[in-house]
Amino acid sequence: MSLHPIPAPAALAGYAGYGAIIDARSPAEFAEDHLPGAVNWPVLDNEQRIIVGTTYVQVSALEARKIGAAMVARNIADHLDREMPGLPKDWRPLVYCWRGGQRSGSLAWFLSQIGFRTAQLQGGYKAFRAVVREQLAPLSQALSFTVLCGRTGSGKTRLLQALARQGEQVLDLEALACHRGSVLGAVQDQPQPTQKGFETRLWQALRGFDPARPVWVENESAKIGVLRVPEPLLAHMQARGRCVQVRLSDPERVRLLLEDYAQWFTQPEAFCSVLDGLIELRGRETVGRWQALARAGRWAECFALLMAEHYDPLYDRSTRRHFGALADAPEIAVASSAQSDFDAAAVAWMRAAPPSSGP
Repeated sequence: MSLHPIPAPAALAGYAGYGAIIDARSPAEFAEDHLPGAVNWPVLDNEQRIIVGTTYVQVSALEARKIGAAMVARNIADHLDREMPGLPKDWRPLVYCWRGGQRSGSLAWFLSQIGFRTAQLQGGYKAFRAVVREQLAPLSQALSFTVLCGRTGSGKTRLLQALARQGEQVLDLEALACHRGSVLGAVQDQPQPTQKGFETRLWQALRGFDPARPVWVENESAKIGVLRVPEPLLAHMQARGRCVQVRLSDPERVRLLLEDYAQWFTQPEAFCSVLDGLIELRGRETVGRWQALARAGRWAECFALLMAEHYDPLYDRSTRRHFGALADAPEIAVASSAQSDFDAAAVAWMRAAPPSSGP
């Protein structure tokens, strides 16, 4: 039999050698978080898992196992019928469930009986999650961050993308979080991941960087939408990061915001509802002025006021508190909101950039 239990650190060290990472948990568990690149072959679906659990509590463990075994066998048969054609003899899957127990054990046993050299993750997703939590701090602290600072609308994300195109190492926290970071930053038709899912994405990104080279990152607050940036990463960025200030003129900042938030133009009432969340901070009268401009379709004026009366004071206060050396930070001046100008600014910086210090 070709079934091999493997502890999480060893499995993750040899991750690239597996032909597939198979999550045997229910679709709901998979949606909350899963190992990077995993595919979901649930041996019990969401409803079946509830049925088995309820039977275990209300009837008996034996009855639950009898019902569950039949369900598991049928589901595994369906997965095999769907997935087996075309798989080569040397295909090597890694299979896991919540704790490395019966669900992954059943699926792994079938695969090993076919003849595939199958690994079962000891401790399951729970063990993987422990590795993520243990490694986020040391992975973060091993890196040298160059932190892009700049007011809302200055194009920090566009500059990150331009630097990535120049071959620089870039940690795009907002992309990982599916959120632009501001009160209006929800990405249309892209829900945010769970906190666990965000941390898994972050862990995967951090472990892919070369510690000998700087990593560019955008200055972020402690939360991006509903997600929390892990404290060890945020603290390291603020205490040890090398700041670079991004400069873009106010008219161009307004133009950039109009491009980035164009989805609101067709739903002004939804926009105004989001602004309601700022009444406690800015007052009903101030927020009401912004809302009136939005309802009138005067979006450029609305964003200009939001910058002057909300975003800029908030950002300036935050950066002064967390980046004491910001006043002496070098600057990247960008001519306009056009992506080509961000590309040009990235090229110019890379040609003239002073050396960065290590972590």
